[in-house]
Amino acid sequence: MKRRTFLKTAAAVIPCAGLHDVVSEYARAEAPVLAAANSFQVVGAGEDRFSQPIAMGFSTMLIKVAANETAGGLFIIEHKNLLNAGPPLHLHVAQEEWFYVIEGSVVFQVGEQRFELGPGKSVLSPRNVPHAFAGTGPDPAHMLIAFSPAGKMEDCFRNPNGPASPAERVAYFRRYGMEYVGPSPFKKS
Repeated sequence: MKRRTFLKTAAAVIPCAGLHDVVSEYARAEAPVLAAANSFQVVGAGEDRFSQPIAMGFSTMLIKVAANETAGGLFIIEHKNLLNAGPPLHLHVAQEEWFYVIEGSVVFQVGEQRFELGPGKSVLSPRNVPHAFAGTGPDPAHMLIAFSPAGKMEDCFRNPNGPASPAERVAYFRRYGMEYVGPSPFKKS
């Protein structure tokens, strides 16, 4: 039995505890991709794929490659004006997250390791490994982030209604295939 066929069959049979979504995501990510004609659109420097930049509070996000353009196999964003803040410590259950610093300086925690990256450096955070990042230094940072497979990250970033309280964070993160681990290790009091 081919792996893709096995995963699709397993996804149909295993509807417990959200496992269906995870297994379905793997099967979809392994499916051959036939790109739509409009997916070859050039996205210019400083532009969002849909001309709708997303304000995150600590940066501005620009979608460069949408999840539906790769049948869910890849999602790429550009972080501009990344300030001395970032997301809380979290992990992705079914995807890797790759970071590439273009300008400025960004501090990362991946697992138990902490390090600072400058222009031209990158790091991969494997699935199920807690990670966080924050811009550092006097000037805002600029970086690319890729998620593979795309998962529900695009939906997460497009949701204008994040968790209203710290108590809602766990459920909010789980809704998008992540686990909330704790506050940012780089948050300044």
